[in-house]
Amino acid sequence: MKTIKYIALSLLTLGMMSCENELVDDLRDRNSEEEIGPLPDLTAGSADFSNFVSLGASFTAGFTDNALFIASQQNSFPSIMADQFANVGGGSFTQPMMSDNFGGLAVGGTRITDPRLVFGGSGPVPLESIIGPVTVSTDIALNNPSGPFNNLGIPGAKSFHLVAPGYGNLANFPAAANPYAIRVTGSTPNASILELAMAQNPTFFSLSEVGGNDVLGYATTGGDGSNPITPSATFDASLNAIVAGLTANGAKGVIGNLPNITSLPHFTTVPYNPLDPSNPDFGPQIPLLNSIFGALNPIFSAVDPSRAIVFSETEASAVVIRDESLADISAIITAQLNASPTFPAFIAQFGLPEAAAPLVANLLGATYGQTRQATENDLFVLPSSSIIGTVNEASVAALMGQGLPQTLAAQFSVEGVSLPLEDKWVLIPSEQDEIAVATQAYNATISSVASSYNLALVDLNSILVEAASTGVQFDDYILTSDLVTGGLASLDGVHLTARGYALMANSFLKAIDATYGSNFEASGNLASASDYPVVYSPTLQ
Repeated sequence: MKTIKYIALSLLTLGMMSCENELVDDLRDRNSEEEIGPLPDLTAGSADFSNFVSLGASFTAGFTDNALFIASQQNSFPSIMADQFANVGGGSFTQPMMSDNFGGLAVGGTRITDPRLVFGGSGPVPLESIIGPVTVSTDIALNNPSGPFNNLGIPGAKSFHLVAPGYGNLANFPAAANPYAIRVTGSTPNASILELAMAQNPTFFSLSEVGGNDVLGYATTGGDGSNPITPSATFDASLNAIVAGLTANGAKGVIGNLPNITSLPHFTTVPYNPLDPSNPDFGPQIPLLNSIFGALNPIFSAVDPSRAIVFSETEASAVVIRDESLADISAIITAQLNASPTFPAFIAQFGLPEAAAPLVANLLGATYGQTRQATENDLFVLPSSSIIGTVNEASVAALMGQGLPQTLAAQFSVEGVSLPLEDKWVLIPSEQDEIAVATQAYNATISSVASSYNLALVDLNSILVEAASTGVQFDDYILTSDLVTGGLASLDGVHLTARGYALMANSFLKAIDATYGSNFEASGNLASASDYPVVYSPTLQ
């Protein structure tokens, strides 16, 4: 079986002009006809923005297109907020600026994270695939900036990391330190991120996406267990410690809740049924595939008819996945194939001798004991789009080690077709439920803490729900959660575009208005959508 070249998602073939989603003409005409009277003067209400500190993770930092870089930091949502605060007594807002617009990190000259993604014409591609090799110049061992920093957004940080001593100590890297945290600790490497914030004695703070990475790591690894969800008790203790510390000297603040991350395009872009019979690398293989699974389907059907695997010759077919929630029938498959008098003849079509029947029966049992075809209820992580239909060379080597010829080993090693996609590529419904339950619990705590400390609360969850359904109006644009074309999510499918961060900043400002009596919205002191891009050029350096 040839490698099936996974065709780029049709959603991504749209031109970038569709990122500039305009409102319908009658809405624009209606808005233009409205008479705008004099705007009131800006007031801070009961808030004091003279020393604003922002604490959080990647959204706070300005992470975009799978990287952090100068332009993305300049367009971080706290930086956008600080620009408005400056109009009403706000002070300077310092950030731990990266050294270039490539993105990526190095340690002692060795790259540890890659440069940013860019739009390659039909979808996200690595920057270096467009402009060639670059040198990542931000080095956590050689050129960390000097603080203190008002922006303490640490990409990758979970809730408990923000209160952990040594999380920014280079000596603890990589086992127990975060490279972005290392860049902000300076001469106090064992200080926690919270302690760095408290040391600045802020008068106002923002707290965002605390808890996001506590579920995101689990989600982006397909719920395979390598990055477990943080227990609610741990999250609760961390959040309470953070807010207690930030408010100890009377600071006011604003906190955002968590969106249901499985609504992000990182999890909704890859279809469950991408196998196209018109694809010349897949279509001709369908009869052989159906013959192979035809030998297994009676066994599947006896256990659960929904586990039968059939590829359509006229419509797109679902990929084959491993579902660990299914009963493992590996031993049943092996036993029934060995007991079948027709099985030796079945394997003969692959050029295998009758003596190989026990080996093949065992391999089929081990491979398909917990498999099924995907359904619309399964979600696939964005990187799976480059895996589906490719030959897994490790599987080929393993099968050859069991005695299969190389050609046959390759036929049984096509990802999502003859080789079930592993857990790390897919979120099955039960895993999605785990994420939803944790997110709901975190949000309940966030709401309770916000109420207890009289903080402004931003409902980011509702914003993403709206973006994923009808789209969110932002000036003359409608932002949706579609990858590339939606304008809200950046090219990594998780983090926001600059325009998305501007929308987020405005949501925080409006919540501040409602809680502290400021009037950023009424006085016209909100960010304008047209001032913030949805993509960054590959030539930006």
